Amino acid sequence: MNFQWYPGHMTKAKRMMQENIKLIDLIIELVDARIPLSSRNPDIDELSKNKFRILLLNKADLADARQNKAWTDYFKQQGFQVVEINSKNGTGVKSIQSVVQETCKEKIERDRKRGIVNRPIRAMVVGIPNVGKSTFINSFAGKSCTKTGNKPGVTKGKQWIRLNKGLELLDTPGILWPKFEDQAVGMRLAMIGSMNDEILPMEELALELIRFLQENYSGLLEERYREETGQPSEKEAGEGFRTEKTTEEEWQEDALGMLKRIGRNRRCYAKGETLDLGRAAGIVIDDFRSGKLGRITLEFPHE
Repeated sequence: MNFQWYPGHMTKAKRMMQENIKLIDLIIELVDARIPLSSRNPDIDELSKNKFRILLLNKADLADARQNKAWTDYFKQQGFQVVEINSKNGTGVKSIQSVVQETCKEKIERDRKRGIVNRPIRAMVVGIPNVGKSTFINSFAGKSCTKTGNKPGVTKGKQWIRLNKGLELLDTPGILWPKFEDQAVGMRLAMIGSMNDEILPMEELALELIRFLQENYSGLLEERYREETGQPSEKEAGEGFRTEKTTEEEWQEDALGMLKRIGRNRRCYAKGETLDLGRAAGIVIDDFRSGKLGRITLEFPHE
């Protein structure tokens, strides 16, 4: 699989960020807690040189709690201020104001000595597509300031938002980078929904996800898809499909066998009672993205 998505508006967005960086005191970078390293755009590191930095592990509720702690420790060792948040329900968001003040205390003290008072800290909110920047800003502000959506590309241009007398935020469009040196990074970004699904090989993506879960989160797929589903169709009965709970051995199949079993369990049939693996793949990917499979992290700090 080859993953790449860099539409023209991202070039424009990157240029806009470069033009505005001179106005900025602080970079607030959101990453997806399920793939904290893969969801960090390397271009942002270059853009953020000599700026104060805060890293937010967003969607922490969807990620493995143990790995959240491991990643927090990892990034703190890199010199970042790190906060785990869930921008949808506001968990962790209230603590960010004090983290901003702590991070920028040198700048605030410098302004005070120069006789500059009540000058707001200006922060640029950055991240990849669909990482939740606009949802975070709305949650942080306590009101709807920006457009949101659970697909990449909702924010198209810059938006300044004054949160209070001490802090102004610049919302920016989500951007990827022109070339993924490691295709595993592209695959993880595709899994969490940071690319346009219409260009993705969803069946292959689901098979890779199933392989990862079988190796690292044994039992999650069985728990989600093994429940009783009523009487089998005539075709299913002919194939020996059973609606009662299957044995552990029957679930220890390769990824394709697992996807087929999930497809039968969820009645993913096209015309003529042909198993529709594309539809089954969509179910697996959607269930992962929404957290219905459980709390899952796709990469670990020791890798």
